[in-house]
Amino acid sequence: MSAIFETVMLVCFGFSWPISVVSNYRSRTAKGMSPFFILLIMAGYIAGIAAKILSGNCSFVLAVYVLNLILVSANLLIYFRNLRLDRNNQ
Repeated sequence: MSAIFETVMLVCFGFSWPISVVSNYRSRTAKGMSPFFILLIMAGYIAGIAAKILSGNCSFVLAVYVLNLILVSANLLIYFRNLRLDRNNQ
């Protein structure tokens, strides 16, 4: 039962990442984005993945952690793309 609640929590957080990725991609600017925040979120997902692996509890929840990490990583890549666009537009 706890895995279901953990998955619901991850899915709720996870729905915000595609929205953020699209919004940041369309904005074409790094203004308002925080690489520190993105890296902090990534560290949290990596810790969650590590906890699942080390506990031997590699259930479907692990896949949700990985999916969220991929989406947040995409946001980090977009940050660097937008930073480059900002520098080119100055």
